[in-house]
Amino acid sequence: MTPTIAEEPWEGADGDRLRGAMEAELAARYGIPDQENDKPTAENVDLFLIARDPSGHATGCGALRLLPDGTAEIKRMYVSPAVRGTGVATVILRTLEDCARRRGISTVHLTTGDKQPDAIRFYEREGYRRTDGYGPYKGHPMAVCFARRVA
Repeated sequence: MTPTIAEEPWEGADGDRLRGAMEAELAARYGIPDQENDKPTAENVDLFLIARDPSGHATGCGALRLLPDGTAEIKRMYVSPAVRGTGVATVILRTLEDCARRRGISTVHLTTGDKQPDAIRFYEREGYRRTDGYGPYKGHPMAVCFARRVA
């Protein structure tokens, strides 16, 4: 089942639902509400993608935010639990990387957390390398930061 990936508005109902599910899952996992200071918004995200199954149901999402240093950051990567392990996350990730490359970006960054071993394994498997961090995540005790050259 290869999902359909398309750019969609940040404010759309499906995007709101997926991001809300992600935030609820992370709050339960960490036992605290979202601590992110520099949240992605429609105004500061360059691209927002939604994955849909053959019936049109939104099953995952991801965003790309350009950074001032000429790199980009992957934000709000999320796949519904029912379709995890089916390749949806990989398709979203590769599409975001392709979009970054088309914008002239050579390196993408992302951050996950220390209580997300499944995400850490996924990014390592997909060729991402751990870094010391970037921006607000540099030195953050719960942040696990990654980067990958895409050009």
